[in-house]
Amino acid sequence: MSTPRLQLAHITKRYPAVVANSDVSLTVLPGETHAVLGENGAGKSTLMKIIYGSVKPDEGSVIFNGQPVFIRNPQEARALGISMVFQHFSLFDTLTVAENVWLGLDKSLALAEVTRRITDKASEYGLDIDPSRPVHTLSVGEMQRVEIIRALLTNPKLLILDEPTSVLTPQAVEKLFVVLKKLASEGCSILYISHKLHEIRELCTACTVLRGGKVTGVCNPTQESNASLSRLMIGAEPPALEHRAVQTGPVVLQVQNLKLAREDQFGVDLEQVAMQVRAGEVVGIAGVSGNGQRELLYALSGEDTRAEAGMVQIFGQAAGRFGPAHRRKLGVHFVPEERLGRGAVPTLGLAHNLMLTRTDAVGASGWVKVGALQEQARGIIARFKVKAGGPNAAAKSLSGGNLQKFIVGREIDAKPKLLIVSQPTWGVDVGAAAQIRGEILALRDAGCAVLVVSEELDELFEICDRLHVIAKGRLSPSIARAEATVAQIGEWMSGLWNTSTTSATSAKSAGVEVQHAQA
Repeated sequence: MSTPRLQLAHITKRYPAVVANSDVSLTVLPGETHAVLGENGAGKSTLMKIIYGSVKPDEGSVIFNGQPVFIRNPQEARALGISMVFQHFSLFDTLTVAENVWLGLDKSLALAEVTRRITDKASEYGLDIDPSRPVHTLSVGEMQRVEIIRALLTNPKLLILDEPTSVLTPQAVEKLFVVLKKLASEGCSILYISHKLHEIRELCTACTVLRGGKVTGVCNPTQESNASLSRLMIGAEPPALEHRAVQTGPVVLQVQNLKLAREDQFGVDLEQVAMQVRAGEVVGIAGVSGNGQRELLYALSGEDTRAEAGMVQIFGQAAGRFGPAHRRKLGVHFVPEERLGRGAVPTLGLAHNLMLTRTDAVGASGWVKVGALQEQARGIIARFKVKAGGPNAAAKSLSGGNLQKFIVGREIDAKPKLLIVSQPTWGVDVGAAAQIRGEILALRDAGCAVLVVSEELDELFEICDRLHVIAKGRLSPSIARAEATVAQIGEWMSGLWNTSTTSATSAKSAGVEVQHAQA
């Protein structure tokens, strides 16, 4: 039998408020694609950071290629042949893509050579990126592409991937899987963290399940179903979503001929964007990250007020020039894709982070009712099953999935009339994803208008009534979810909605609008 590529023996890591890993053992063979599965806060990311040298274990040992190793930092990990793509990115905002990648590579390489290699690797994997762009101009999805390319450029013996497909079209996911299977066939071992159970079953040949920081099972995912993997991970199957047909109400959000020039040279121009969202429906926007989602969301949230007033209408009011606070007074609430920085202040406690968008606990004289604020935070923590050290826990202390649950919960709990949410379940486990999607559908059933921007096609097909696709700053016509297919939406992501499709779909949409008017 061949020597294992990686062996972890009795790894334990404690933090003041939680034991992240408790007596964890794991073996990865050469050429094996090994899934690590677990709900949010199960200890997956901590374990990966221990392997990569960015976190030191309190107990236990790491054996790599048969040799005991003590990996003190990521540089030593890379020297051994270990590369990692983090869920929270480790990029310097003020540097370019090429400069960020260069930092992790052999310093004898010239920057021009690194730039050429990035271009070649990006082309090989279908990961579109410009090496000369400063990182602060990239969307979250584009940043993840940089991390994937940076890891692949080191020709790793062990590649750790944390939620790598959340920014890719279905076609690009297939292409990435071809590459990963080729890497594995050449002897590269892959540790794969994902909440997409169908991906794990297709790609991985072994799986270790973590719950509460402990190993609770080992299985071959090819012999499991989505339901059985869910049971291993969260102890139950996620509840089935009930997507009831409801009668839609009046138009809440109307966008017409929205045309906005990019704010910086690396942005995307919005071209004649037109759409509407009615009370009692969920409208989804699919698309590969970096195609105008950020620009559209800024225009809808009120962070960009350059549009002509009438281009964005809320309940018939010309709102294009209204800022976020004015739009909130109209009942608009917004969940941005960047959890830390825009969705929450990292160093503030959860209770005080409520005040970014909620003023319920502010008295008439302007004083903050701290007790009421903490009680409100406790309610959201309980309702959305957020694992946190109480209402005063700093936002940055939560795992990515738990912070996402809190931010989504904060906005849903506000009982909005229009909820605009970007990537509602990015990085959350199947149980939490089902809960968030269920809450969105409950809002819809209560008459709220919901706009969801997501790169998760499965999610959009599960919760949306109608779908648009955004590509290169242009928005496709809408198509009823029941009439759409994954393959078709995947093609539209490349901007390939043709005239015949457009006219047919527009005719159907027009018919729907006539029915609404008659109703």
